[in-house]
Amino acid sequence: MPWPSRKRDKGAVSDKKEPDAKIAKTEEETLDKEEEEKSTKPPAGSSKSGWKNWKKTKESDAGGEESKITYCHWLLKSEPESRLEKGVDVKFSIDDLKAEPNQTTFWDGVRNYQARNFLRAMKLGQQAFFYHSNCKEPGIVGIVKIVKEAYPDHTQFDQKDPHYDSSSRKENPKWSMVDVQFVRMTKRFIPLSEIKAHYLAHKADGGPLKNMMLFTRQRLSIQPLTQEEFDFVLSLEEEKPH
Repeated sequence: MPWPSRKRDKGAVSDKKEPDAKIAKTEEETLDKEEEEKSTKPPAGSSKSGWKNWKKTKESDAGGEESKITYCHWLLKSEPESRLEKGVDVKFSIDDLKAEPNQTTFWDGVRNYQARNFLRAMKLGQQAFFYHSNCKEPGIVGIVKIVKEAYPDHTQFDQKDPHYDSSSRKENPKWSMVDVQFVRMTKRFIPLSEIKAHYLAHKADGGPLKNMMLFTRQRLSIQPLTQEEFDFVLSLEEEKPH
């Protein structure tokens, strides 16, 4: 299942020329546009009230007990707008994923060690947010699930691929990829600016997004999420945009 090099933060392989090496997720080898700069001003309205209401609901559901912090969900960045990398368009939007056979493809092209390790930690069936990155308005557009756990990324051995790595050996591959499948679109687009407003409020009052890697490790194209982070962000799709 081809995966254009578009899914990462910045690298994507043209599915047109090489259907086998479709999307490579753009890693930090190409720096993201400063997405945070686009959202330095939180939207109007208090995010704390939203957090308090969400917290009350979660506490009643869980009997007020804090759950153990573990990473069981993910956020995957992909570029929805065309950008050439070594002559290859690394664009890959959620609509491109939906157009794949069985709405499934591989997430290749990751060339950052921490992001690679996160890929290797992914388990079958786990869900991830599909995040449009390096674009006019970055944010979460949908949900995908892991349908094949980590295996060697073939693009590291392809000299024609933008993510070719001459130092990697087939007997001991440096880079991995997983297969993902489209689950659904989020009920509405959840922009980075809105998530950041909640992050800043939670950082001050101890909410679930206080350590979210989307803001503490902005350039990582593969990011883990705790259950609490995933649930809170998902709850935002039910709210009217500010």
